[in-house]
Amino acid sequence: MDDIDISAIPEDKLQAIKSLAAFAVTTPFRTPIHKTPADHGVDAWEDLYFPSADGVPLEAWYVPAVGGETDNLIIMNHPFPMSRSGFTGHWGAPWDSVDDIEIDFVAHVAHLVKAGYNVLTYDLRNHGNSGAANGGICGVGRYEWRDCIGAKNYVDAHPRFSKMKKALYSQCTGGNAQFEAIYREPELFEDIVCMLCPMTVSMEAIRTTFAKMQGIEDYLDAIAFEERKLGGFTYKEMDPKPFAPAVTMPVFQFQVKEDVWTDNPRDGQEIFDRISSNEKEMFWIEGTTRRFDGYNYFGKNPEKMLAFFDRHMKK
Repeated sequence: MDDIDISAIPEDKLQAIKSLAAFAVTTPFRTPIHKTPADHGVDAWEDLYFPSADGVPLEAWYVPAVGGETDNLIIMNHPFPMSRSGFTGHWGAPWDSVDDIEIDFVAHVAHLVKAGYNVLTYDLRNHGNSGAANGGICGVGRYEWRDCIGAKNYVDAHPRFSKMKKALYSQCTGGNAQFEAIYREPELFEDIVCMLCPMTVSMEAIRTTFAKMQGIEDYLDAIAFEERKLGGFTYKEMDPKPFAPAVTMPVFQFQVKEDVWTDNPRDGQEIFDRISSNEKEMFWIEGTTRRFDGYNYFGKNPEKMLAFFDRHMKK
């Protein structure tokens, strides 16, 4: 990678390389908190904040179960470049440069609290209302695992939350981060009953697919070089697979089977296969090629999500 001669690359290719390298490595815009639980008929929630493992301030909601707090807690996070409320692609620029649809994670939260679960959902660093860190760089899990540690430390120190039965709902970048957090501090997560981990992804799959779309698949080393120049990890380093074997609790993973952003089903299947859990299930979303449709799936079709948590949390 040190031998890359950028001057030898045609200007149009170089601009495409730099643009692709910047996607996910830097966070030029944040997704705002565009919805609250009240938008789904849930009137009670609490604004919280707590530190990541390295001290970055993280913003969160605690939403107790409708009808009264129960002893079941789900700790939830989100993908890049979203927030705990979702994504505002329907608002136009700059968000529609990624995708032009709305993602509504508050709908997921509403389904869960109406089914008897308490939910703690937080913004990752450099996202939503949480603090800035690492020069604004997104590690697609490689920095954000510290936020997963911080959330769990906060729960374990809380006088009520610490006594609850705990599960994880860790999405995409948040799922990658959760894998690494478990790898680095397995004892911290020994009491986790189960984990829902939708849309975990290797950036190599996304980078390779996008490079082919833009006609720069012969310049993958140059893309990695630009990623390093920006101060981030290379696309090969932003990969949850090395950490997946540390995951041993029951897991429910889902992916968009014909996701045009990746070479699914290969990438999703390889991640799933690395998970060590004796009890694990993969669900493939079919009928769409849009990755972002996957993020909305359980907001619109909560049955499998609720059945998974019910099976492990309410037995």
